[in-house]
Amino acid sequence: MANKKLGRPTDQRNHILRNLVSEFFWNSKIETTYARAQEVRRQAEKLLTLAIKSYEDSVKVTKTVKQVKFVKGKDGKKEKTYVTKTVEFTNDGPKKLSARRRIMANTRDLQEPRVKKENKTAYKLRTGAINHPLTEKIFNELAPKYAARAEEKGQGGGYTRILRKGFRRGDNAEVVILEFVD
Repeated sequence: MANKKLGRPTDQRNHILRNLVSEFFWNSKIETTYARAQEVRRQAEKLLTLAIKSYEDSVKVTKTVKQVKFVKGKDGKKEKTYVTKTVEFTNDGPKKLSARRRIMANTRDLQEPRVKKENKTAYKLRTGAINHPLTEKIFNELAPKYAARAEEKGQGGGYTRILRKGFRRGDNAEVVILEFVD
């Protein structure tokens, strides 16, 4: 994605924007300079639109799984037997898989933080099945919410707003709050 230079070399600029977009999706609100907010808004709205267009694309797949089971034989030794089961999975369709990969390429993989006074086992039980929490949040929370909003209002886009906060002491940079529209 083409963007403003922001006074940084390419690698630093890409890392800054990637981190800001990830934090923006995770917290739904960030405080940054006006120039950075414009770039984050541009990238975030593109990624969210991509998620909205593809979040419903899923395919049900039935697979037969062969499991090895050890049974004691007549002579007391363990013998291998195979048990087949039919299991139904829900996989991403081609559009959703492509969108998921693009979102993962343009955001950082943030992990769910531990809640106060939560032990390790409780944390692992709560977050164990989720491999990419930020991507799951985008597809399961944000995309359905803003798809319903787009249907209701009859328009796409406009998911974010920039609120000007004032100028920062020291370098006099304009500070803004970038947040999602409810």
